Amino acid sequence: MAIALLQMVSITFAQNNAAVEKTAAPRRVWFDTDIMIGLPERAPREVDDGVTLIMALAIPSIEIVGISTITYVDYGYDVTKKILNWYAPERNIPVYKGSPEAADLGVENEATRALTAALQREKLSILALGPATNIATVLKNHPELAKQMDEIVFCAGRTPGFAFKPGLQKSIVSDFNFEKDVESFKVILDSGVKVVFSGFECSAYLLLGRPDIQFLQDGNEADRWLYSVLVPWQQRAKQLFGVEGFIPYDVTPLGHFTHPEYFLYYRDIPVRIETRKNDATIGRVIPPTKPFMEVSYKYKNKWKVDYAYKTLPGFEEIVLELLKCPDLKGDK
Repeated sequence: MAIALLQMVSITFAQNNAAVEKTAAPRRVWFDTDIMIGLPERAPREVDDGVTLIMALAIPSIEIVGISTITYVDYGYDVTKKILNWYAPERNIPVYKGSPEAADLGVENEATRALTAALQREKLSILALGPATNIATVLKNHPELAKQMDEIVFCAGRTPGFAFKPGLQKSIVSDFNFEKDVESFKVILDSGVKVVFSGFECSAYLLLGRPDIQFLQDGNEADRWLYSVLVPWQQRAKQLFGVEGFIPYDVTPLGHFTHPEYFLYYRDIPVRIETRKNDATIGRVIPPTKPFMEVSYKYKNKWKVDYAYKTLPGFEEIVLELLKCPDLKGDK
């Protein structure tokens, strides 16, 4: 009798858990991005923000409540609206133009005003895929809103001695999002908001090659457009880094929200910013020194973050499956 009762309790508990999981409200997320996918310049530009946005729209466990652009804000606004029209036409997700150069910390803009208003209404998680200017401006001008940010996930940071070497590891690239606006990261780290870093080190062994995206070529209008902008970036990577394929850096910050079991973390690890010899070998201008934002348990700094340092096998397949998601796209 006792065994039967225990079994009934176990079944009921499992059913209740399943019901809770099924009805759990999605995490409400603000999406801040320096999206450049398809930007018509002399050379192809980064595509990972666009890929990450498309993925995010396919994941029911999160709900994007607003999108802000940073750098290339006019193009970013237009291409974001295009993606939303294809992948989420019924959702009416607002898009706002933010800091145009990521060099005006404290200066309000359309995006910072919208994010401020949103945070005054509710707590939000923030997915920050570009320089930190928009987010830091809100915290600098409205420090009381720090308590309204559940956490901020950045594509930035490194462990000491780690160099950003894509592909065949013959060239070193910069920690762009951090280096573009160092002061904004200091404001955020000073604010006390929970911060997660998931950057190059975490995503270094993800690679999307031509065979991985071939299915897009035979898809609908949205698929074909995506294929048309991913291939030139893959070819550009071959020229720069020796491998035809790209690392979708920004998908790992998203993965922290949606699939955290696929990542390994250093929890509550100190952060330090210091200036020393520049290690980058690629860039329009390479100054002799630059700031580095690094994490180590050896540091005694008051700043602390959670640091995602490794992606586990299987997450790359999730990325591709989300891009294939049949429920996401119409027949446009």
